[in-house]
Amino acid sequence: MPDTVAALGEQSLLEGYRLAGASIHAAETDDEVRQAWTALQGNAAVVILTPRAAGVLGAVLSDRRSPMTVVLPP
Repeated sequence: MPDTVAALGEQSLLEGYRLAGASIHAAETDDEVRQAWTALQGNAAVVILTPRAAGVLGAVLSDRRSPMTVVLPP
């Protein structure tokens, strides 16, 4: 079982989460968001998403095999 907390999205919104121990996965474009999400599968228990990253991933987030996600407020 993975025990990693990851943060995915625009780097400028996620830097503070590094201080809390989250691994940061900067993704500025839609393709980068999708690639980072795929790389996280099986490696993260919780993923903190920026609102834009959550919008890009859409229905993929409801897949029961996906890690738990938390979306930052806009």
